[in-house]
Amino acid sequence: MATISLTAPLEGWVSPLDEVVDAVFAERMLGDGLAIDPTGNVLVAPCDARVLVVQPSGHAITLETPEGAQLLIHLGIDTVALDGRGFEPLVAAGATVTRGQPLIRFDLDLIVREAQAAITPVIVTNGERFTIVGRAEAGAVAIGAPLLTLVAREAVAAEEAADGARASQTIVVPLPHGIHARPAARIAAEARRHRAAVTLSRGAVTANAASPVDLLALTVAHGDTVTIAATGAEAEAEAAVSAVAALILHGIEEEPAAAAQVARPVAPIDVPAGALPGVTAAPGLAIGTAMRWRLADLAVVAAGQGVSAEQEAFESARGALLADLTDRAEAAAGSARAILEAHAAILDDPKLIAMTLMAITRGSSAAHAWRGAIRPQVEALQAGGDARLAERAADMLDLERQLITRLIGAEEETIALPEGAILLAEDLLPSQFMALDLDRVAGLAIERGGPTSHVSILAASRGLPALVALGTGLNAVRDGVQVVLDAGAGWFHPTPSPELVAAAEARLAVVAQRRAAARARAAEECRTADGTRIEVVANCGSAEDARVAAANGAEGCGLLRTELLFLDRATAPDVAEQTAAYQAVADALAGRPVIVRLLDIGGDKPAPYLPIGPEENPALGLRGIRVGLAHPDILDDQLRAILAVRPAGQCRVMVPMVVGLDELRQVRAALDRVGGGDGVELGIMVETPAAAVTAAQLAREADFLSIGTNDLTQYALAMDRGNAAVAGALDGLHPAVLRLIEQTVAGGARHARWTGVCGGLASDPLAVPILVGLGVTELSVAPAAVADIKALVRDLDMIRARDHARAALDCAGAAEVRQLAREFAR
Repeated sequence: MATISLTAPLEGWVSPLDEVVDAVFAERMLGDGLAIDPTGNVLVAPCDARVLVVQPSGHAITLETPEGAQLLIHLGIDTVALDGRGFEPLVAAGATVTRGQPLIRFDLDLIVREAQAAITPVIVTNGERFTIVGRAEAGAVAIGAPLLTLVAREAVAAEEAADGARASQTIVVPLPHGIHARPAARIAAEARRHRAAVTLSRGAVTANAASPVDLLALTVAHGDTVTIAATGAEAEAEAAVSAVAALILHGIEEEPAAAAQVARPVAPIDVPAGALPGVTAAPGLAIGTAMRWRLADLAVVAAGQGVSAEQEAFESARGALLADLTDRAEAAAGSARAILEAHAAILDDPKLIAMTLMAITRGSSAAHAWRGAIRPQVEALQAGGDARLAERAADMLDLERQLITRLIGAEEETIALPEGAILLAEDLLPSQFMALDLDRVAGLAIERGGPTSHVSILAASRGLPALVALGTGLNAVRDGVQVVLDAGAGWFHPTPSPELVAAAEARLAVVAQRRAAARARAAEECRTADGTRIEVVANCGSAEDARVAAANGAEGCGLLRTELLFLDRATAPDVAEQTAAYQAVADALAGRPVIVRLLDIGGDKPAPYLPIGPEENPALGLRGIRVGLAHPDILDDQLRAILAVRPAGQCRVMVPMVVGLDELRQVRAALDRVGGGDGVELGIMVETPAAAVTAAQLAREADFLSIGTNDLTQYALAMDRGNAAVAGALDGLHPAVLRLIEQTVAGGARHARWTGVCGGLASDPLAVPILVGLGVTELSVAPAAVADIKALVRDLDMIRARDHARAALDCAGAAEVRQLAREFAR
């Protein structure tokens, strides 16, 4: 058992934490320890250690001992308000220090004059791993005198001891935003499926892979190297490492629609006089009535009513909240679903549960223990130096509040909003956003937060203008006044002049007129200005997507992604479950055609119950229809489910990742085998250069062709869209890709087969005129984009569009094509 001796880092007077004037320390929310009221002016290291964090203002430092104990030393109370005055850090994060080495010099007189108190807590923040067995007596202490003695907890040490075979694999993390809350939840779920102890390591720091909170604390960014290790039976350890590696490398795909709409921080170029500058979270313009949502911390009692009663209360409240989150996630779609699933995973985190139960056994109430488990994780995320991960602290605070609300029987706070409200808040939690009556909200103005927080993502997915990081100037805005929010330009005006309001109203009127014109004609058949028929349909992944598509005038579903049914589960869905899902989409589209893409997993979308081993290049391995043909039982069940949808014939079948006629014929044979060979249209996705070049041959037996431009682009340009080093250069408007589209259209036309586009290019306003000019007659777009794309097509003249497309084919590269397209759009 490791023993760690900590010596006094300050000279002064030792006292218990109970005497600290700040409840966060006095109630041991951040951990146990002692406090020193200093009489000197230098803070030294209490042991040999590595510096994890030095707060930017210099008032606090976090250290980690070689044994893994983490220590927070916080000079004074509320000293962060000094904004660095009086503090001189002598070391930086990442430095290795020795016992007695000076860490921070400070001006004690300044602290005494201007801060709440000079008393300095010395805290062990990971008390779940180390316990304090010796403490200095209250009274005078000199630098270097014994202060605290720690030992590693036996249960933890035993759990972490090597036991059985060990397997490991080192990878580079390709996730564009690193391991944040949603990937952490996915990784933890995968780790728990295996009978092995799985860890992730970045540098010298190791995390339990079954704990989303531990994974978040690693602060893994895009491009970081991590080592996945597992201990257990040899086969289990190897399987666990392979599965987690495959998930990180190829199995986590960010919600594309939300990601596309979340704007990066933009510094306003031209801020009107009197306006507050902020950071764009979701672009848009709004005029409305300011309404502030003030939310105070819930008061909790520190002492419990007995261990068994508090443990029962905790498990009951946690179970009820977990069930509520799970139910809401199942009913949600897109970003909201992903966020609710991530919250459920964090709530089920074994580390948080263990820390809470441990505090309860020491006499805490369940609510106080839960807050004590959450707050150190929040501080670690905020101090980690990664802005995106710091924004995830709001998720932790959200779960803290939701569970404490249940434990103390408090009512969920709501706000009555006037029509067209601009909601002002210091910060906003995801659960609070989801509880808002968004029909009454015109925009969000947030004092804190960041552009990649979950609230920002939710706002962007709803098209709700939102500004974050507006600062404390927002506090001066009175409820009920008229304000202007220009989230696209990055400013909020609390006292707009009549001229500014009039200009904003004029801009909104133009936008509304265009949108109204598009919506008014959304249900009409789509034709170009000279009468050429172009179908505009929608890409869907759920019944909710289909409802949005129908409301926006979609003429059907051009791509139903079925893999969402098959991912994140231990077994494949049965025929009944699949039929219900496909029927719900068909019902939402009220008889309009639904093109169902057969299961497209493997490669970048693996499923744990299909034995697809690690591949050197999954994009060129067992994926698309190859998986279905390798597992005919999966293929047959899916075809049976599609055929069971009523009315018969509304659903068409589309085969993904086809390269030759043999694959199409095998699927046709499978349709015959399950009794649906007659009367069901069977088409193909053109996603490979092979399929594009041989389109005329494939069109002899396929009923239609639909081009998946995302994969076609990466295969044509030999650029992996999951590799950040080259993904930025991927552009479907590259002339090479456009020529493959031209070949596909020509090949289909030879046999009177229509060709559509269901990839990202179909939703790109600059690409649409080129696609139509190349002869594409069906565009499958994002559900919310249907009306706008229809309006764009109605303005096109086919002669000009064909000339434009020919000019694009002769361009030297994608950038030149885009410049040409911008000029055409004018």
